[in-house]
Amino acid sequence: MTSTHIDVGAIDFGALGTWMDAQGLPGGPITGVAPVIGGTQNVMVRLERGGRSYVLRRPPLHARSRSNEVLRREARVLAALRGTRVPAPALVAAQTEREPVFYLMEPVDGFNPSTGLPEPHASDPAIRHRMGLEAAAALAELGRVDPGVLPGFGRPEGFLERQVPRWLKELDSYAELDGYPGPDIPGLRETADWLSRRLPRSYTPGIMHGDYHFANLMFAWDGPRVAAIVDWEMCTVGDPLLDLGWLLATWPSGNAYVPGLPSPQELVSYYAALSERDLSAVDWYAVMACFKLGIVLEGTHARAFAGKAPKDTGDLLHAMTLGLFERAGEFMEGALD
Repeated sequence: MTSTHIDVGAIDFGALGTWMDAQGLPGGPITGVAPVIGGTQNVMVRLERGGRSYVLRRPPLHARSRSNEVLRREARVLAALRGTRVPAPALVAAQTEREPVFYLMEPVDGFNPSTGLPEPHASDPAIRHRMGLEAAAALAELGRVDPGVLPGFGRPEGFLERQVPRWLKELDSYAELDGYPGPDIPGLRETADWLSRRLPRSYTPGIMHGDYHFANLMFAWDGPRVAAIVDWEMCTVGDPLLDLGWLLATWPSGNAYVPGLPSPQELVSYYAALSERDLSAVDWYAVMACFKLGIVLEGTHARAFAGKAPKDTGDLLHAMTLGLFERAGEFMEGALD
């Protein structure tokens, strides 16, 4: 959400201060309140109290049905990642036992490349190239965390086997939307068949971010290091290689605002050097990511036919879906070899 959509005046800062006192945090008036601009559906507000800065993350004032559960999960993930080498926002404290669910985290000292590149990044091609490698390194670090720190997360057994049927079922559900003529997606059936035939025989469960791409990364101001992976609401326990596939599937869009990123082949090689995971089927994960993301985006196209989304947005996302299935075809033909 952008700052224009966040009514900070509707947040009960008195109650927040009382809660912060109970957590043993520094006291005093809450000052410096400012919305944090981002793409999330949840509210993020920066504030200061007792000489310390925080970011408050809470559901929108008109919460969706799953808003509290999403934030409850996010807080669990950030708590589990505390003390690991995974670059993630540092959780300070969370209210998860009653509603509204919210949490406080430390502000991330970094920038998101989708909003523009600062110096020295803008003028140093070596830094920009290294940013891509650091994105792979941060992902490999996440893949090393023991998923046992998140008991009850996801359903790792049969995770890969469920993927193609799960997303074909999602696509079929769009037929319930009035006016949607059905998916006009060249290569849809061929991609689904390819994925089903080449399903990896086994995998090692791990923590997945679930939406790992450049827009969900913040980088250090002084170099290429990933300062934090953000937006953990899709996190689950599954196959972390699908996160790598997601990064590969969205890689061309990353190059649009970070010129000079490594090639997909370099990305895979760098990840492989840092991970003990078997990358022999990396093309499968890249194709699976294109398949899943394409179907997700097609949902907005379908809703546009029913008048539940702007037509221009639906058309744009449909074009992105077609591009993703074209990219899947390239991966199936050996683009990563």
